[in-house]
Amino acid sequence: PPRSTLSSSSAASDVYKRQGFNMAMTATEIEELILKSFPDAKVTIDDLRGDGDHYAAQIVSEQFRGLTRVQQHKMVYSAMDGKMGNELHALALNTSAPKN
Repeated sequence: PPRSTLSSSSAASDVYKRQGFNMAMTATEIEELILKSFPDAKVTIDDLRGDGDHYAAQIVSEQFRGLTRVQQHKMVYSAMDGKMGNELHALALNTSAPKN
């Protein structure tokens, strides 16, 4: 089963949403989008600044096997469903296939 680790202070994102703004995403929302496209993935999301706007994601999925890092990252950005640059300002990626 997929395993994830979330490390986030989503308070900033919660404030934006309560005030009617949709400017930030929570770590959970990012994880859900990733798992939707990569159901086998092991995902770790870190909120880098605690602002709900700058994240790092480590994603391990069999779907990445044999692909270049650029191809892997394009797949993840595509999975973000148009939210990059809008609700999500920065997402640093570390992607790989599982080690055998």
